[in-house]
Amino acid sequence: MNKEFAPLSNPVFRKISRIVDSMGIEAYVVGGYVRDYYLHRPSTDIDVVVVGSGIEVAEALGREVKGKVSVFKTFGTAMVRAYGAEVEFVGARRESYTQDSRKPQVEPGTLEDDQRRRDFTINAMAWSLNGDRFGELVDPFDGMYDLEDCIIRTPCDPDITFSDDPLRMMRAIRFATQLGFNIEEETFDAIARNKERIKIVSKERIMVEMNKIILSPVPSMGFELLELTGLLELIFPEMHRLSGVEKVGNHAHKDNFRHTLKVLDNVARRSDDLWLRWAAILHDIAKPLTKAYDKKIGWTFHQHEVVGSKMVREIFRRMKLPMNEHMKFVQKLVFLHLRPIILSEDMVTDSAVRRLLFEAGDDVESLMILCEADITSGIDAKVKRYLKNFELVRHKMKDLEERDRVRNFQPPITGDIIMKCYDLSPCGIIGQIKEVIKNAILDGQIHNDFCEAYALMEKLAKEHGLTKVCDVEPPQPATSETENKPEV
Repeated sequence: MNKEFAPLSNPVFRKISRIVDSMGIEAYVVGGYVRDYYLHRPSTDIDVVVVGSGIEVAEALGREVKGKVSVFKTFGTAMVRAYGAEVEFVGARRESYTQDSRKPQVEPGTLEDDQRRRDFTINAMAWSLNGDRFGELVDPFDGMYDLEDCIIRTPCDPDITFSDDPLRMMRAIRFATQLGFNIEEETFDAIARNKERIKIVSKERIMVEMNKIILSPVPSMGFELLELTGLLELIFPEMHRLSGVEKVGNHAHKDNFRHTLKVLDNVARRSDDLWLRWAAILHDIAKPLTKAYDKKIGWTFHQHEVVGSKMVREIFRRMKLPMNEHMKFVQKLVFLHLRPIILSEDMVTDSAVRRLLFEAGDDVESLMILCEADITSGIDAKVKRYLKNFELVRHKMKDLEERDRVRNFQPPITGDIIMKCYDLSPCGIIGQIKEVIKNAILDGQIHNDFCEAYALMEKLAKEHGLTKVCDVEPPQPATSETENKPEV
């Protein structure tokens, strides 16, 4: 084997080679690092299997390179940082499982035992790190052939593989989606047979794989596979319920599952933002709950954006997704996703665009990407008309934002100002006055200006019978540090 084998050119591999040769044991690079080299993909994860004690080899390497060694005795693994790489060491092992857990019982084994326990043939290939065999490929399950044929297949009986560790079913679909591979027929059928086993896997682990599917180049492929295997109904029932078409007479609604996948792929072509892709997934999630048939107009889904935005929190909570600004971002986009479409259908008024800017704030560009992705009609003329009108909406947003500064704006008259001017304690009248001022700005009746807003406050207060006790000066514009410096 070529001594300068390119993927093992990092000096850390020769260091490991000398250590294991001196100890009289075997060591191999295995798994993703090997797979990704042949797929021409960058890889930062280096896994080394030692036929012996992986921790001892890691500690020996740490002493030699004076690097930090992190030991995880519970798992029999150790991590060393050296030569710009993170190398994880583990002893070769065989595993056995109980019916109610995906945590294996482990005992020492051979390299082939270790390769057999791995999820897929393409992840079971190994390179030797020993002596004259340095860089030699060890591939007992023909992973190289499966790479060439773009196949996901288990090294041994797939029913055993998936029953032992059901998360591997999600991983099969994730790898197929990321790589654009096919799942071998028997492996695919075994996922369907063992789908119920997914229930013993934690939501957190499932969502790690789900998010990787969502971040794939064509995420719809993963959701198609989840639906076909029956996994989607178990892990994401709301999305499963989008599937299907109901027909009454000549009226049939579109398949909202297929539509959602088109929207998701459309968004994926324009953005790598995971949470924008989640908004695409959930934008019509309430349609099954809001579906109704009207004899005059056919199928309706009134208020599905409102109901859907309320569903987001519960879906995120149950799936163990973050209950923070990411969840709020998805909620906002689900709630607003029809606004630009409605604007594009009607005459685009300044008032409507101001309100859109105010409500969407800094997320307005993400909202526009979602709404443009939502146009999935097969009628080219209709798509062109919508997209042309969206351009008009974008132009008006840019013009109004430069002129009126309404994105994320706070009305210039605050509750504190009203209370001070009229010697009030907190009460409903204050909120009413603020709301009228805000709407007047958004409707273009007054500018987003303190003096105009102050004059409107005085008019409204008078109508409420309030007596002013003092005036409040407009806030002074902030000066820069440079302006405050004395001249030299």
